[in-house]
Amino acid sequence: AALNPWDVMLCVSGTAIACENALVVAIICYSPALRTPMFVLVGSLATADLLAGLGLILNFVFQYVIRSETVSLLTVGFLVASFAASVSSLLAITVDRYLSLYNALTYYSERTVLCIHTMLAGAWGVSLCLGLLPVLGWNCLHDPAACSVVRPLTKSNVTLLSASFFLIFLIMLHLYIEICKIVCRHAHQIALQQHFLTASHYVATKKGVSTLAIILGTFGASWLPFAIYCVVGDPEYPSVYTYATLLPATYNSMINPIIYAYRNQEIQRSMWVLFCGCFQAKVSFRSRSPSDV
Repeated sequence: AALNPWDVMLCVSGTAIACENALVVAIICYSPALRTPMFVLVGSLATADLLAGLGLILNFVFQYVIRSETVSLLTVGFLVASFAASVSSLLAITVDRYLSLYNALTYYSERTVLCIHTMLAGAWGVSLCLGLLPVLGWNCLHDPAACSVVRPLTKSNVTLLSASFFLIFLIMLHLYIEICKIVCRHAHQIALQQHFLTASHYVATKKGVSTLAIILGTFGASWLPFAIYCVVGDPEYPSVYTYATLLPATYNSMINPIIYAYRNQEIQRSMWVLFCGCFQAKVSFRSRSPSDV
């Protein structure tokens, strides 16, 4: 079959995603110091995005090399589970950031570690179940009328996935609004103690709120068009509409390592150690908490 340029772009996107996130996973596994709850969550996100990138590559290979219904179902299920785990990990990171600010005094405790592991177990368990649904029969291979804009997923399947995304997006929006309130309240308390709000406190607060807006804005801009189109789109529409909304959604997995990993000073230091074998600190690094945004 002739190569579809959109499939080529998705494969290229998957390759970039896999390379970026494989580096993050290698750094976290290589560095014993990166064993805090925050980096466990970042590692979960990187692993999910790595699998999503590999899924895009495999989907391209199997689509043009090994064409079969079974392989198609397995690939689609793998992609659904990977992207669901990525979105769920983003939600877990958001919850962790909120708890680190709301319960700052008790955050570094055994209870926090248990909470993180429970959240991740639930996120990956639900993602795996969503990925298995097409494989276990929730597909339209034998009923073309039930197909959605993402074949071979059914309309009811993509509606469930879209509804789950909208719910997660609303929860993240609410939590980030609460985080902004806490950050502003902390800045106000500091101002009362010092009788004025210094320029540095104002800049730090503004930077924190701006960063939160960028994080949520990037997530929404990447996934909302595809989620909305899955609900309102019709399988008879030209496939270019599906590709045009799906491709930006994959970019979220490409941006995640930059936002959540490569900006972190401890991961930057671990990269130097990993690639150079030694590290001579020219700047002082400090331990960052999830509330540092």
